[in-house]
Amino acid sequence: MKVSALAGGTGAAKLLRGLASCLAPEDLTVIGNTGDDTEVWRLHVSPDLDSVMYALAGVLDRERGWGRVNETFHCRDAMAAFGAETWFNLGDRDLATHLTRTAALRAGRSLSDVTLELTRRLGIAGLLLPMSDDPVRTRVRTPEAWLTFQEFFVRERARVKVLDVLYEGAEQARPAPRVLAAIADAELIIVCPSNPITSIGPILAVPGIREALARARARVVAVSPIVGDAAVSGPAGELMRARGLPVSPAGVASAYAPWLDALVIDAKDARYVDELATLGIAAVLADIVMTDAHTEVALARHVLAAA
Repeated sequence: MKVSALAGGTGAAKLLRGLASCLAPEDLTVIGNTGDDTEVWRLHVSPDLDSVMYALAGVLDRERGWGRVNETFHCRDAMAAFGAETWFNLGDRDLATHLTRTAALRAGRSLSDVTLELTRRLGIAGLLLPMSDDPVRTRVRTPEAWLTFQEFFVRERARVKVLDVLYEGAEQARPAPRVLAAIADAELIIVCPSNPITSIGPILAVPGIREALARARARVVAVSPIVGDAAVSGPAGELMRARGLPVSPAGVASAYAPWLDALVIDAKDARYVDELATLGIAAVLADIVMTDAHTEVALARHVLAAA
């Protein structure tokens, strides 16, 4: 089965590890969010792409959910001693990724090209595509100022009130090469359990991607990042409220209607089955909280069965 997945970072990485255990490597294509890309110490950092890449390569730090396993932070500590801002942690091994990416981008190569090179050098046979080679940046409006996503999420620890979210540059962006083909040619399209507003939202904001999903011949199945009235992790609830969406599986379904066919929700949320049906979306009940490799594979099998 040829599967294409729309992905953010931490939650997506878990499900993608499970899917990679169930599929032939060449049958998995991931379309990754670049809305939270940022610049740290003049280096181009792609947090969501890197989390997915490290997960598929088996080098993601599972305990933290980001960065490389067995990481050290000597460079960060030295930068702090020189007075640099260090609220965005870059590990020493992780720096190699950002140095390689930044040098390639400054040499005129596209983000797609350098992402392909990085994944191949890490031994990944599947395809990881940025949603766009053009810059799209998620901005979060707070009562005091507009923040970049990393300022909101990492520096402020998502503790400030959210008034609005926008995707700067999205209207002028184009889907990266092979993104639309990955959607059109897929036999199953999966929306990973990522934040609907700041992980999947930027992907959908790129002109042509939402339309491609509506035209897709494949069944489109999403996994809810919400259990009950709270996010499994991260600030999805606050961001959904800022966009006028209820913090519930029904709110997730509303964010993806009308092109979504099925939503995998937690078994505890069976009360939402009828509400999803009124939106034309089938509910699939499963244990969606992934705590280890076993539960990652189990959920991946549920999602594939939903096809």
